[in-house]
Amino acid sequence: MEKKVGIIGAGMCGLLACKYSLSKGYTPFVFESRGSIGGVWTQTFKTTKLQTSRSLYQFSDFPWPSSVPEFPDHSQVLDYLISYATHFNLLPHIKFNSKVLGINYEGPSNEAVKAWDLWSGTGQPFNSKGKWNITVQDTNSLSIEVYQVDFVILCVGQYSDVPKIPEYPAGKGPEAFRGKVIHSMEYAAMDFDTAAEFIKGKKITVVGFQKSALDIAMECSAANGALNPCRLLYRTEHWSIPKHYPWWALVYLYFNRFAELLLHKPGEGLLLRLLATILSPLKWVISKFVETYITHKLSLAKFGMVPEQSFHKGISSCMLSSMPEEFYDKVEKGSIVLKKAPKFSFCKEGIVVEGEATPLETDLVIWLQGSREMISLKTYLCPPPFGTTS
Repeated sequence: MEKKVGIIGAGMCGLLACKYSLSKGYTPFVFESRGSIGGVWTQTFKTTKLQTSRSLYQFSDFPWPSSVPEFPDHSQVLDYLISYATHFNLLPHIKFNSKVLGINYEGPSNEAVKAWDLWSGTGQPFNSKGKWNITVQDTNSLSIEVYQVDFVILCVGQYSDVPKIPEYPAGKGPEAFRGKVIHSMEYAAMDFDTAAEFIKGKKITVVGFQKSALDIAMECSAANGALNPCRLLYRTEHWSIPKHYPWWALVYLYFNRFAELLLHKPGEGLLLRLLATILSPLKWVISKFVETYITHKLSLAKFGMVPEQSFHKGISSCMLSSMPEEFYDKVEKGSIVLKKAPKFSFCKEGIVVEGEATPLETDLVIWLQGSREMISLKTYLCPPPFGTTS
């Protein structure tokens, strides 16, 4: 009997899920709200590049073309994903401009589902007693259609369409600010010429210190120079890897099977626990070696940007990014101003950092605090019982 698989999203994970479903003999239906595959790579900043070496960001059965540089730009990454989908004939299975409005499970009662210890009661992915109904809207015609499938794979990623902006007490949030506050998603949605014109001649504050924040700060710096420097507001310092860092070193030090022995893992046995304990000094040595190299190479001490946490903790928690070339040169020349602000609020003139009386005058604030992926997931899953999952 034909097994139908519903896949939400046609980014990298959605393409992989589609290819794997086909290899197993299933019939995949990929629903993509945009008009193209690529996920986050369809809307980027002009200067966005892959922040890891291309060898660490590729399909195992589809290598990059040899002509592509070690750190491909956004257009080259998108071309790579399109080539992958074309090569494996995935495009016929993708329904573009198809926005998923809800997913509902039709089968056993809610009480029966809640009593399951394993999915479907047996641990098998397909359950003859239940089906998934996916409600989809065509974003062009606004018509709605319901697809029934046997299994659903969510590939919406952690960068959803729901921006994450903190809540403030009344009178201290963005509404008190006479300027404009946008999320990086809005900036990325602009075409490059519109974005360049939008930031030109403005006093801009960028909130965040991960890869996207650094990229936008560089674009603002290039547009306005030291006359209207871009202020980069951050809560705490994070480790960033310079582009000229020898990536092979990270591969051999962290991204291999041996490195897994350095970490304690849930449910590990006595032998693995002993190995992780015995090898812990080696973990410290590796971390210190990388920290020393980066601190020296980027002159972090000079700018007061040496993180308090270890490099090992940073890479283990995925709080790591690559540093754009000449970033600290821009800081030294005054076109980018670094400002540590664990807490702040808004006022008419701009931003007030907690503990400081003088506001930071600003025309535009760009948020880069991620997205609310759990809220995005809850918008798909119709209760009960799945939509009530926290």
